[in-house]
Amino acid sequence: MALVITDECINCDVCEPECPNDAISAGEEIYVIDPHKCTECVGHFDEPQCRKVCPVDCIPNDPRHVETPAQLREKYLRLTAQKVG
Repeated sequence: MALVITDECINCDVCEPECPNDAISAGEEIYVIDPHKCTECVGHFDEPQCRKVCPVDCIPNDPRHVETPAQLREKYLRLTAQKVG
């Protein structure tokens, strides 16, 4: 499933550059994750890089965007194909 940034975000700016899918961007008040681009780093890394660097642990799974590992892999393949093509 996609990840989401909660309102506990302190806008420290460390998560955005770590996202290999460019799914994280600055929102009006806190950073936000585009669920259409988030693959939980499937295909790139063994664990979500935003979670790895987040100092306040404010990036849980987004229950509004439930996806299986296979669906995340398909999304990764689609996103990387768009970058190449």
